[in-house]
Amino acid sequence: MAPDATGPTREIAVARAGSPLPPSADAAELPAAVTRPTAEVSLPIESLMTSTPQQSASAPALSNIALPPLGAGPHTSRLGLIAVIATFGGLLFGYDTGVINGALAPLARDFGLTPFTEGVVTSILLLGAAVGALVGGRLSDRFGRRSNIMLLAVLFLVGAAGCVFAPNLEVMVVARFILGLAVGGASVTVPVYLAEIAPTERRGGIVSRNELMIVIGQFSAFVINAVIGNVWGEHEGVWRYMLAVAALPAFALFFGMLRMPESPRWLISQGRDAEALEVLKQVRSPERATAELAEVRDLAAAETESHTGGWRDLRVGWIRKVLFIGIGLAVAQQVTGINSVMYYGTQLLTEAGFSANGALIANVANGALSLAGILVGLRLMRTMGRRTLLIIGFIGTTASHLLIGVFSMILPDGLGRAFVILVLTVLFVFITQATIGPVVWLMLAEIFPQHFRGFGLGIAVLCLWLTNFAIGLVFPTAVESYGISATFFAFAVLNVLSLIFVSTSVPETRGRSLEQVEVQLSTGAIPIIHIPEGTEHGGEMSGR
Repeated sequence: MAPDATGPTREIAVARAGSPLPPSADAAELPAAVTRPTAEVSLPIESLMTSTPQQSASAPALSNIALPPLGAGPHTSRLGLIAVIATFGGLLFGYDTGVINGALAPLARDFGLTPFTEGVVTSILLLGAAVGALVGGRLSDRFGRRSNIMLLAVLFLVGAAGCVFAPNLEVMVVARFILGLAVGGASVTVPVYLAEIAPTERRGGIVSRNELMIVIGQFSAFVINAVIGNVWGEHEGVWRYMLAVAALPAFALFFGMLRMPESPRWLISQGRDAEALEVLKQVRSPERATAELAEVRDLAAAETESHTGGWRDLRVGWIRKVLFIGIGLAVAQQVTGINSVMYYGTQLLTEAGFSANGALIANVANGALSLAGILVGLRLMRTMGRRTLLIIGFIGTTASHLLIGVFSMILPDGLGRAFVILVLTVLFVFITQATIGPVVWLMLAEIFPQHFRGFGLGIAVLCLWLTNFAIGLVFPTAVESYGISATFFAFAVLNVLSLIFVSTSVPETRGRSLEQVEVQLSTGAIPIIHIPEGTEHGGEMSGR
């Protein structure tokens, strides 16, 4: 988006500058002023309406395009239906990552798995997800969000069938890798699709429905595992029934997306303005659709002229910093250890002292509190900033890890120890899902500029899945070799580091349109904490 150091300053007209957002489930009104931390002065929002070379070599300008109120009508229910269908991708994401929790023990018995090969079977999906996230972002940018989601539905179905009919470990590993490709692609594409089709006032709530569906998918997997495991647990191949259930939402996703529209922002980026307007009229009032089309088209036109959208953008200082923040958020979410509990909760509870069937049943509590947490998180995001929730979340997860480590060390083996570990584990799950889980996915869909969004999100989520893969691979061996206490003490240290990162580097994005986030990050109007004072040149932002 930015020119070279010798190039002229370009002005990019974008969203609704000078026009505060209406109060809503996602966004409070913009403050009358925003503060640059380096200069320690308040700048009225109107002062951002013109970019000058002194402000930034790449700072886009804001135009005063006021959007009509969102209003109610048939477009509201249409938007809701689109969100439901698209988030079946999140449901599959959740089910396919959570089902291994209960299926792993009978699978290990049938295939003769060791702790290491258990880690391979579990984590190979996560490695596939890393590849799927990287490739999925680029495919989404090139062929469209809707087309990519339909392709992912096919991969979900193929991977599920491969797992169900796998005759040996090798075929299971390949099938789980295919499922991972689908999971990773969904983790990139679905949030972007929702963010780009949702109005600013409802973006937070709609994008976070995907996280809700992920958690519902995991909870459903835990319940189905408990029922199947306790009713048919002695039957050989019982894990095949657990894995087969994933085929149903895959069918629903594919056939549902046949009737869903493409992202209007992606259509505009391809020069298909008439189609974009038709899509916007499905999910906005006519007046709002026309105004919003002009808003996004101005930004997309300027970005098309700049011929960017890949590695070359990293020459621009503020984009490098945004990518660093995205990668940091992605890694921080995974080192909470939440997915270790979601993947290995049954084994963890067995280690804590529950019987095999008792652990299956007790593990449902993790799913229930995960679901409760995400519901609470959706409400908290209506009134609290993203960054504040992250800080609260990492304080809570650090405390939970320390308590799990201490009590698993000092309590004697037995059912009492098992119940204490269960209570602390579900507390940890609740805190994570009420804060860090939904906020990170929402911010990853918000912070990247439009032309860099698919690529930047793909890189960040690639790092997320690689971190997830590494933790998933070593967790069963770590618990087997060092015990629960040492493993959770290590998580506590990692969470302290994440808390420091969030406190010093993560900006606040609540209450701004996607276009405003882009402009204000590039100009420094949204503060990034502790960036050294000074002016950067060569197409980088000023005063950061």
